[in-house]
Amino acid sequence: MPRKAHLLLVDDDHNTLASLSRAFRMAGHEATVCDNAARALDLLRADSFDLILSDVVMPGKSGLELLEDLKKAGLKTPIVLISGQANIEMAVKATKLGALDFLEKPLSTDKLLVTVDNALRLSWLEEENRELRHRLGKHELVGSGPAMKKLLEQIDRVAASETRVCILGETGTGKELVARAIHEKSPRQGHPFITLNCAAVPAELIESELFGHEKGAFTGAAARHVGKFEQADGGTLFLDEIGDMPLAMQAKLLRVLEEGEVERVGADKPIKVNVRAVVATHRNLEDLVKQNAFRRDLFHRVYVFPLQLPPLRERPEDFSDLVVHFARQVAAQNAWKEKLFAEDAIAELRKYAWPGNVRELRNVVERLILLASNEDITAAEVRLILPTSDSSSRGSSTSSGGSATGTLAERTESFEREVMLTEIRRNNFHMTNVARALGLERSHLYKKCQQLGIDLQSLRKPE
Repeated sequence: MPRKAHLLLVDDDHNTLASLSRAFRMAGHEATVCDNAARALDLLRADSFDLILSDVVMPGKSGLELLEDLKKAGLKTPIVLISGQANIEMAVKATKLGALDFLEKPLSTDKLLVTVDNALRLSWLEEENRELRHRLGKHELVGSGPAMKKLLEQIDRVAASETRVCILGETGTGKELVARAIHEKSPRQGHPFITLNCAAVPAELIESELFGHEKGAFTGAAARHVGKFEQADGGTLFLDEIGDMPLAMQAKLLRVLEEGEVERVGADKPIKVNVRAVVATHRNLEDLVKQNAFRRDLFHRVYVFPLQLPPLRERPEDFSDLVVHFARQVAAQNAWKEKLFAEDAIAELRKYAWPGNVRELRNVVERLILLASNEDITAAEVRLILPTSDSSSRGSSTSSGGSATGTLAERTESFEREVMLTEIRRNNFHMTNVARALGLERSHLYKKCQQLGIDLQSLRKPE
């Protein structure tokens, strides 16, 4: 089996439904059954399925009409049709309407399972190809300096194992890129890579996001939701900013990591999952353990192989390669003419401290390409959008402990502003999470932004 699938079986013969659902469940799949096309369409609108297996001749709407309704509704769930009254004309029509396959009754269980497996593999390959085309050029680790060479060697060493990895680094250093590289170099690389930012999900919803929920499990649960662990079955689950996960949720995560099974909210039985968990954080987990903000037993479970990502300011050898890479990527994604960065422009960019690291550099490169008036981007154009002298000294003082100029009150205000901006961007403007991270009331947070001259509306505008 490629991986566990959720199937919808449609047939007006209840004996057929019972035998098919039993066969698929024994093969490791999950099966939902219904006896008419109208009900099937309602289920498809309310829930997600990997594949439909439908009879053609049924009271009311036929399987062919169900296929037509799927196309009209914009539902792309793949479908295999079966019939005891098959003929060439019916098979041709089914194929033209988009059916993956057409089977004749009586069905051989072995042949049916092979057909379904092939249909699932084809569907998942198409999905993977779409994802790869979307990701093309976006998830590449760039750099050949000593820090990157060491990091790539560590990735190669740990990827082939099932060892749990904890990726450490400042915001914007590329923690998700490293997690994806580990996945793609591992034996799990043909299976899903699923991500969840623990800091971006409200505390009351994180259990449902991780483990899923059944329809009606709580107010607003209008349909069943498959959680991240089930989505990642057979592959890798990347839990970003695990240091921000609520303590109560940490205990439930620990149980899943130890026992390899999840239980959807509102369900009455656990589901086995085979997932490699890779975690990341910009925070010091050992300090959080000492402060009783992170469970010691979970720390020992996830902190097996720590990978420390270097900040951009410690990668001077990689700077030119990164600028060229981002310039090509931005041009390709926007169908723009490729522009070159003059050596003095790169030198000017290198002066900046880059508190937002590689992510900030990518945004600045895109802005420069958009605004540049010449074929080559010059140092003068860099200086127009990047006040390197002020920003560099400010970045150095806040990140490496150097002394800035000004009174104590001015230096304190500058430091507070940098901390606020970092948390706001890291939490993607989710102000409840920002307030929680800084230990402030939401009302106090907004007042503090006003005092520090932080214009949230202006910050939200795309760079």
